[in-house]
Amino acid sequence: MTPRNWATLLALSVLWGGSFLFNALALEGFSVLAVVALRVALAALALWGVILFTGAAMPRGWPVWRALALMSLLNNIIPFTLIVYGQTMLASGLAAILNATTPIFTALIAHRLTGDEKLSPRKLAGILLGFFGVVVLLMARQGGALLAEAAPLGIAAALGAALSYGFAGVHGRSFARMGVTPLATATGQVTVSALLLLPVAMLVRPEDFTTLPALVPALAVIGLGLLSTAVAYLLFFRILASAGATNISLVTLLVPPSAILLGIVFLGESLPAPAYAGLALIALGLAVLDGRLLRRKSRSSA
Repeated sequence: MTPRNWATLLALSVLWGGSFLFNALALEGFSVLAVVALRVALAALALWGVILFTGAAMPRGWPVWRALALMSLLNNIIPFTLIVYGQTMLASGLAAILNATTPIFTALIAHRLTGDEKLSPRKLAGILLGFFGVVVLLMARQGGALLAEAAPLGIAAALGAALSYGFAGVHGRSFARMGVTPLATATGQVTVSALLLLPVAMLVRPEDFTTLPALVPALAVIGLGLLSTAVAYLLFFRILASAGATNISLVTLLVPPSAILLGIVFLGESLPAPAYAGLALIALGLAVLDGRLLRRKSRSSA
């Protein structure tokens, strides 16, 4: 992970940190399936606009589009639907904690399915430190309220989304080998998702598409589509191509602190003292994963 990778990962965590709030607001006016379908459809329109404006080329050939179709299932359709569905039964903070298991799943899957992302003791220690940091941070901030409505089905949905993201991260490595750019990968992925989801969503609940929505849910869906999906996936595939599946999955450890720190800066929210221990654990876990501080310490000791 280069400093530029870390900066891009932080920006991505801010964009995805807002998705939990956008989801909650969008569900006030739309069904679960409509939220997901509109999210990927708006992202597809925005990214095709970029393609047409820049004159960038889209890939051709069945092998690439077959890979994009699988990516759309693993990275959009399955996890988006499970997360939004899970948020109908879980507090946003608990959903974020469960989403933070993504690096654990990704590291285990990458260890099994790849030859260059094996799970080392240092990597496992860093991931676990970061995950426990997320738990401490959110429990200190929201306490028992996180577990007050912890429906088992909602927990299973959120964990299923994290597992799907793990497989998506490993599968997404193939696009760089195919010579597909991050822009083309992101555009193709959400396009397939939109083509598959929109007809189903319109059939299941047509009133979501024929009735004028309230302003807040409509703006939330726009935010999901343009910021948390279109822009976010441009950053996602750029990091994935250069840093690998396990490293890109670390964004889920940064999402909760990013969302909380944004609330402190822009909304004047406060953070209880114990929550800073969670932030410290997350920072320590990421430092262990990065490895540079440990290498400097070992060199200075020598």
